[in-house]
Amino acid sequence: MSAEVSADAATPPPRRLVVLRHAKSAWPQSVPDHERPLAPRGLRDAPAAGRALAGADCLPDLALCSTAVRARRTWELASAQWVTAPPVRYDPRVYAADVPELLAVARETPAEVRTLLLVGHNPGLQELVLHLAGGALHDALEPVRVKFPTSAVAVLAWHAPTWADLAPGAALLTWTAVPRGHKGGG
Repeated sequence: MSAEVSADAATPPPRRLVVLRHAKSAWPQSVPDHERPLAPRGLRDAPAAGRALAGADCLPDLALCSTAVRARRTWELASAQWVTAPPVRYDPRVYAADVPELLAVARETPAEVRTLLLVGHNPGLQELVLHLAGGALHDALEPVRVKFPTSAVAVLAWHAPTWADLAPGAALLTWTAVPRGHKGGG
């Protein structure tokens, strides 16, 4: 066995944090923010986000999702696009969370989870991506600096023994997308 192969075998695969902003929500009168449903566009975009994640080979081992209706519904519609959905944990701390709160939640992830999906809200998610990304492939960081719209996806990768090691600037932003469904179908 060559030294190169041995070194590669000793290096664990990278950990990936997949960040998904909830799909477009509606603003019905007299409905509290936490209970807002998805708008028709959100109902189309959430499955498109699931298909995009599958197509990019970014399916999670675990999902952490805000308890807000629009985030839960985004998760349900996105994960329905996969052969097998991973376990999901609905965490009230993700709703309206800032970067320190989101980091605290992510750092609690069990070490055996290699890819974690975080479904939540802005501005926290956008700020989290910018906080963690020490660099990016293919100029992926600039669009995130400008805007992180509904249904936006960002994938951050880094090498570390545990999720507790997640640190500012330690990750590489490897992929971003804003999947959109089409009227009249998927």
